[in-house]
Amino acid sequence: MSFNITVQPSGRAFTATSDETLLAAGLRQGIGLPYGCKDGACGSCKCKKISGEVTHGTHQEKALSADEEANGFVLTCCATAHSDVVLESRQVVEEGAFPIKKMPVRVVSLEKVSHDVMVVKLQLPATDPMKFHAGQYVDFLLRDGDRRSYSMANAPHTFVEGAPAIELHIRHMPGGKFTDHVFGAMKEKEIQRIEGPQGSFFLREDSDKPLVFLASGTGFAPIKAILEHMQHKGITRPVSLYWGGRRPADLYMHDWVQAQAAAMPNLTYIPVVSDALPEDNWTGRTGFVHAAVLQDHADLSGHQVYACGAPIVVDSARAAYTQAGLPSDEFYADSFTSAADKV
Repeated sequence: MSFNITVQPSGRAFTATSDETLLAAGLRQGIGLPYGCKDGACGSCKCKKISGEVTHGTHQEKALSADEEANGFVLTCCATAHSDVVLESRQVVEEGAFPIKKMPVRVVSLEKVSHDVMVVKLQLPATDPMKFHAGQYVDFLLRDGDRRSYSMANAPHTFVEGAPAIELHIRHMPGGKFTDHVFGAMKEKEIQRIEGPQGSFFLREDSDKPLVFLASGTGFAPIKAILEHMQHKGITRPVSLYWGGRRPADLYMHDWVQAQAAAMPNLTYIPVVSDALPEDNWTGRTGFVHAAVLQDHADLSGHQVYACGAPIVVDSARAAYTQAGLPSDEFYADSFTSAADKV
């Protein structure tokens, strides 16, 4: 059976069959609902159900609690419709989503920028380059059917004509099926398959609110792409970038950000380190990176926040910033769930 799904307040509508998730149905019809992991682990797709009946597949309690479900919230990535449904999602993208494609890619370069971060550049097919928003991600399609997701760290305009390439920042997870390969046997010219673009983490350009960018570890990757995009487009909204790591070496492109801040007068960079050792000679901010934001911005009611990185950082920020007055629909997040985090 097929049901009508309406998203308020935009009024956008699509149809969904009883055997596909609301998110999959929306994306298939060019309706840009917010999402992240698509596995019921991150909560990025959570929205309010105004009316209708849905059933949820397997998901994590931290993404959607029993109380939230009882109060009418749904995870569109694992909810299927059993009637016509009306949702409330203010983050729905007004423009049609870029088409998601599967494509072969060639490894162009591998650069180890810290003890556990590799910058991998992938050449895309020149005849059919991928269109995407700065901040989105791609999935590697592994031979056994598994997927691994990584944000693109460069903006679309950085593509060189005839040889478009995307940049990924991959953290080594010891014992990880894919990252062990990246840090071990992967070689230049190797062929992989990816699918993209994915995700709804990109700058909403219809607002002039000041921006807070919050990144932990390799959560910096999509933030880097968005900064490149802002500079290219001449977007001068005030930006405060808070990048956190355990030790200074975890801020693996610290010099790049400093240079970017010099080129973008609207950009303020606040690096934060939580576990510096004496030999690091760290003299900057310390503690939890999400807390550093509140030390500088006690009232977030007039801001937009873009948070990316470890789930604990994103979840802590979401809860704390709501208490600081941030409207829930002005918090955009990409939670870097690992294979171990997913259901």
